[in-house]
Amino acid sequence: MDQQAYKGMETAWCPGCGNFGILNAVKQALLELEKKPQEIMLFSGIGQAAKLPHYMRGHVFNGLHGRALPAAQAAKLANHRLTVLAFGGDGDMYGEGGNHFLHAIRRNVDITVLVHDNRIYGLTKGQASPTTDLGVKTKVQTEGVINGPLNPLALAISQHCAFVARGFSGSIEHLTTMIKAGIAHPGFSYIEVMQPCVSFNHINTHAWYKERIYDVAQDGKHDPTNYLSALEKAEEWGSRIPLGVIYRNDRPAYDSLCGALKNGPLVDQVFRPELIAQFIRHY
Repeated sequence: MDQQAYKGMETAWCPGCGNFGILNAVKQALLELEKKPQEIMLFSGIGQAAKLPHYMRGHVFNGLHGRALPAAQAAKLANHRLTVLAFGGDGDMYGEGGNHFLHAIRRNVDITVLVHDNRIYGLTKGQASPTTDLGVKTKVQTEGVINGPLNPLALAISQHCAFVARGFSGSIEHLTTMIKAGIAHPGFSYIEVMQPCVSFNHINTHAWYKERIYDVAQDGKHDPTNYLSALEKAEEWGSRIPLGVIYRNDRPAYDSLCGALKNGPLVDQVFRPELIAQFIRHY
């Protein structure tokens, strides 16, 4: 099997878009994990990042803006043998879907979430997103952004997210490793992927990232199980941007605690409508 096994529709992204690197890394990670298309399910909301499942082969659910995570969690609980991945941009996942993002971290269902962070709304033509830096001028924020940017890594770590990592769309081999590690880790795995938007963000370019990114594993000093150290890494931005596994812990996944799943996936369990009738009569 090769990457062609996961090939879906033809892409409609702009030439040079960072999404191409993310798509390649996802395919490579699944290939190296020997996951067949019928063993994976891909979820997304609305946006350029959310188009990624269209360009893959597997079970796909494309929902409303910011609403990928509720459906992804439901699918995993219904059939926890599936490898479930959810995709969204910084607007889709942190803006419209910010409430779901927070509660999914708290719930800790065993899914892997990739947020394509180009620090702008790409599909709707370049207005500021929750991660756009202060002062950046857009077609909408003509005098510059005045809202402080969200720090999603620090937010996830503060809520003791099971697995927090960051990759870069221009470092496909490294990103592939992060995706594989996220899928392997039990519980909610969150991977923020820095990516350039060649059409609407001319500040955070490919070259801009290349000058700043570094792998936290290179010097061997960062301990991703150290909560305070992870928060410190999450606050780094500007002249140096850390990549790699920033934080992880051994919180038990929701799936492992749910009594209804002890007898196997819900899809394999016998449906007994008479029990519902008994319940209704009781009340």
